[in-house]
Amino acid sequence: MPFTEAKEHAPGRLHAIFADPYSAFDNLVPERHLHLRVAVAALVGQPMADDRLLLRVIHGWENGYFEPADLKHSDHRIGSLDDLRDVATRYHRAFEAQAPLPRDTTSLLAGPLAAAIAAAEAAGQALDDETRTSPARWPAFERGLTLYTFFKVYHRLTYGEDDAYRSIHCETPDGPREIHEFHLEEGEFAVIAPAEGEAGDSVLLLHESQLMPVLQLLEEC
Repeated sequence: MPFTEAKEHAPGRLHAIFADPYSAFDNLVPERHLHLRVAVAALVGQPMADDRLLLRVIHGWENGYFEPADLKHSDHRIGSLDDLRDVATRYHRAFEAQAPLPRDTTSLLAGPLAAAIAAAEAAGQALDDETRTSPARWPAFERGLTLYTFFKVYHRLTYGEDDAYRSIHCETPDGPREIHEFHLEEGEFAVIAPAEGEAGDSVLLLHESQLMPVLQLLEEC
């Protein structure tokens, strides 16, 4: 099994800033708000200033369901908080009008999953129905652990998580990435950043319900 594709609780750039990032954002930590400002500046503010920040808004999963094909998203280049505010307004207006939410034609999970399964079978690997359809079984084939890792991130951002912070290292088609996942009382989001020394965009990933809370958090930071 390709277990080197991803590693949860892996050291990332916040480990170079905080002695213990996993406790830095706990509600009982006196310097919590300072820690948040520092983390937001490093993970969101700098790539936004460098025009390297992409906002990815996910939606489509609800009522506990998590079919890969039901997960939708839209990507938006973000050069300022005004750009983020515009996206939040667009989503709000669509919701109020009971219109379809913005969505891109590309697939975050279903398409890459089908491609990974096809590649595994073309290489001679036999996959049963449970391996195809159960996310926990995806690591049995190449790129499956990466897909399972992102599946868990999408699931936690949709349905919630108890841990305030999580750091993940993951190999992706765009190169190695750090995933910094936040579940805070102010809002829930993740930042997918190029690993140290790698080039590329950072992605601010969040569920559509978190657009306004995260915007407010960024404004306050």
